[in-house]
Amino acid sequence: MCPRRPYRLREVNMSSIPVGQASNEDRGRQFWGWPLPVWLLAGAVVLAELAFGPRYGLFRDEFYYLACADHLAWGYVDHPPLSIAVLKLVRAVLGDSILAVRLTPALLVGGLVLLGSRLAQALGGGRFAQTLAALAVAAAPQYLGQGGYYSMNSFDLVFWAGAALLVARLTPDDGPRRFLFLGLILGLGLLNKISVLFFGAGLAAALILTPLRRQLLRIGPWLALVAAGLLFLPHLGWQMLHDWPTREFVENATRYKNVAMSPLQFLGAQVLEINPLNAPLWIAGLFWLLLARRARPYRSLGIIYLVALGVMILQHAKPYYLGPAYPPLLAAGAVWLESLRWRWLRPVAVTALAISGAALAPFAMPVLPVETFISYQKAIGLAPPQGERSALGPLPQFFADRFGWQELTEAVARAYRSLPAEDRGRVVIVTSNYGEAGALNYYGRRHGLPPAVSQHNSFYLWGPGTDTVEVAITVGMNPEDLKDAWTSIEEAGRFHSPYAMPYQQRHPILICRGLKLPLPDAWRQGKRFI
Repeated sequence: MCPRRPYRLREVNMSSIPVGQASNEDRGRQFWGWPLPVWLLAGAVVLAELAFGPRYGLFRDEFYYLACADHLAWGYVDHPPLSIAVLKLVRAVLGDSILAVRLTPALLVGGLVLLGSRLAQALGGGRFAQTLAALAVAAAPQYLGQGGYYSMNSFDLVFWAGAALLVARLTPDDGPRRFLFLGLILGLGLLNKISVLFFGAGLAAALILTPLRRQLLRIGPWLALVAAGLLFLPHLGWQMLHDWPTREFVENATRYKNVAMSPLQFLGAQVLEINPLNAPLWIAGLFWLLLARRARPYRSLGIIYLVALGVMILQHAKPYYLGPAYPPLLAAGAVWLESLRWRWLRPVAVTALAISGAALAPFAMPVLPVETFISYQKAIGLAPPQGERSALGPLPQFFADRFGWQELTEAVARAYRSLPAEDRGRVVIVTSNYGEAGALNYYGRRHGLPPAVSQHNSFYLWGPGTDTVEVAITVGMNPEDLKDAWTSIEEAGRFHSPYAMPYQQRHPILICRGLKLPLPDAWRQGKRFI
């Protein structure tokens, strides 16, 4: 007798058969191309993000992005322009309430759940594999977290997954059309976040190392390269005109801010951020993509992951940068699991992912009241990986940076109201970082505060907003560092929030008079790209 195979793949390639005609098992169980449980999972994720997200308030970076949306450009010191242009449109249509700001990332992560399912379908998976892949995405804390606040990261997840879906469907004999779409997706992805270059590096390696290399003699890959380059060209031109500020930002962040992890620490962070019980699934998916004979058409997805992983480890990137590379592996793992003869593993996998996803959700979304979360975190002894060197308070930075902003604004407003009337008409509010400046501009409107400025990242490029400064309220700056620039420095107050980052409460609010230096010189000396 022949030995039994350890696993058996479905004979039907779902990606090549019209929806609703795949098999007797799947016929009638699709809704707009996805199984109904997948739609329910995606909807649950979106509703959870919108229901729990406002509990802790806006995140530090969201205030900055709102400020960026007031200064539309082809680039910013620390990111390309696409997500900011979308935010500008959202504000024009819906306003800038917390729900309006959070709607887009919530929808994007709901879309990622659908794309995870579609990736499983493209890899030959049936209804169970498609549902399991969607559940695995929904159970990943990193994805839930990035769907809970506005940033380019939620867009990045969708661009990587969309590009991976096109790569999964590439064949050595494809015409140029699919490559053109791939180039457009990668070009838009680059206009959103430069880390899409990691995907591009992996794709280049895959084109060389797989039978897709035949395409290098055709126009398709080069058409994709030209399309992506043309879309990215305006931002590249902006970088040149501004003396490559993003390069300076990355160098400073690597040297002074980001935690340098060993390869083992980096991999450990991946396991935690994608959900430890997802690890067997994506690891199995990676091996299936790289080694299984029937996965040979999709081997490029495994190569893209390995190249991105290696480059990020060498560059000491933050762990979450690799997060967009996992939906294809989770989908591959779901297809592999579906192919096993041991069908009892299916309910075990679904139950394990559902329970673990619910248990880890409070680390990604403000599901619990803050004191309850602190107790919960202590009880299970789990903390998210720390990507920066700043000391932490009772909350991880991901949550702590949502607290203290209204208290800060009220303290600055008290200092502003304490000024004589003639000073209030000529005062400038200067902050040490973009979070403070953005928050003061967001909440300061109700207090009648003048616009806040900063020398941090893109705020520096926007300048002090005036030709002369006679009086300044400074926030987050050390009095000792200001003595060489100002004649008079007096403390006007402090603010307190028990949950904010400790460094945010370290310095007083100061009133400074008598600038000793020409304003352009003082402004240049305070530049901080980090």
